Amino acid sequence: MAERLREEKVFKDPVHRYIHVRDQLIWDLIGASEFQRLRRIRQLGTSYVTFHGAEHSRFNHSLGVYEIMRRILGQFGRRLSFSFSEEERLLCLSAALLHDIGHGPYSHSFEKVFHTEHEEWTRRILVGNTQVNKILRSVSDDFPWKVAAVIGKTYENPLVTSLISSQIDADRMDYLLRDTYYTGTNYGFFDMERILRVLRPLEDKVVVKHTGMHAVEDYIVARYQMYWQVYFHRVTRSAEVILRKIFERARDLYRAGYTFNWRPAHFIPLFEQNITLEEYLALDEPTVMFYMNEWCREKDEILCDLSQRFMNRRLFKYVEYGEKVGSVEWKREVDELFRSVGIDPTYYLGVDSPSDLPYDVYRSGDDGDRTPIYLLMPDGKLEELSRRSVIVESISGKRRYDHKLYYPLDLLDDGTRDPNTVREIKRRLRVHQ
Repeated sequence: MAERLREEKVFKDPVHRYIHVRDQLIWDLIGASEFQRLRRIRQLGTSYVTFHGAEHSRFNHSLGVYEIMRRILGQFGRRLSFSFSEEERLLCLSAALLHDIGHGPYSHSFEKVFHTEHEEWTRRILVGNTQVNKILRSVSDDFPWKVAAVIGKTYENPLVTSLISSQIDADRMDYLLRDTYYTGTNYGFFDMERILRVLRPLEDKVVVKHTGMHAVEDYIVARYQMYWQVYFHRVTRSAEVILRKIFERARDLYRAGYTFNWRPAHFIPLFEQNITLEEYLALDEPTVMFYMNEWCREKDEILCDLSQRFMNRRLFKYVEYGEKVGSVEWKREVDELFRSVGIDPTYYLGVDSPSDLPYDVYRSGDDGDRTPIYLLMPDGKLEELSRRSVIVESISGKRRYDHKLYYPLDLLDDGTRDPNTVREIKRRLRVHQ
């Protein structure tokens, strides 16, 4: 179980400078084909169309989460004389490394259309017939199930789980710093060194020493800024809408018996909702881009146009679609107007809202999925962060709505549509700008 490499391996990393690997188990997991696949899946999906540097992968994010976990465990041991058993130490490191292994290409758009869940695919990769499973079983026969339980937040020791999945965990700390670096922005920077020094392990959770409150405030504000300036960026969301429409059109054509120029073999199990683990692992973003490139030459005009838009960054425009203003009746009328000028609203109108995305800023209550951040006070008592921090209290539990309706302005302006109807469409849309 505790087999170490003869010589420590290091990865050069722009965020953490070096990522250190000393355990044979971790080195073997990094080399597994299922983990190497993460090199071919971007961390930020379509954000590269907005921030051209955002080409980083889930592979280097996963290594970063592992490195932060390794450093947390080291801090606990050196400064606090606290340590897990050898098995739970490896459990923490393995879960940190493998927490994203089930993600598919362009994960959020992909999951929304094909109704898959990366958490379930992560579990299947860990416990199924895979190289990763074989490597994990070198620790013990039930070790893959324990790793799956940690990632799935059902492991018997909640302290282990909180290190990988809480509101101040290794995953969040890495993606904020890494996404900030690769997008070329400054919103996500915070003092990770300080936070690592003030983390304290209790029986069932990790807490923060009260003197570190301001460093955690900085971290929470960094998350807030990154969500609205990067993750929810309107251009990125336009690309996601088009990508979803491409997947939907290809699926609908297949189910209607359409004959593709190039048979979409990798997608057919998804279209038929009968995909195996082996077929899922064969899906990555270069594969999706190959098919999209082929679809740019399809005889179906909608699939061809949407694919060309995505490949060449000809994105949809948007108008604000307020929760109260954009009624169902209003949307139905707009749909009919688009149909009347020969534009199918099924594939050319898309309502998008951050409330559909799996990001949150901070929750002050314990909802069973996210334990709040607790400060360890001088008298040994715990106090929830937002009760001490005015900054965190001001954004805690707040839901900011930002619904947008995306549409192809260029098709309305191409000169082939009835001008009176186009003017009416624009009038309807301008009302909600």
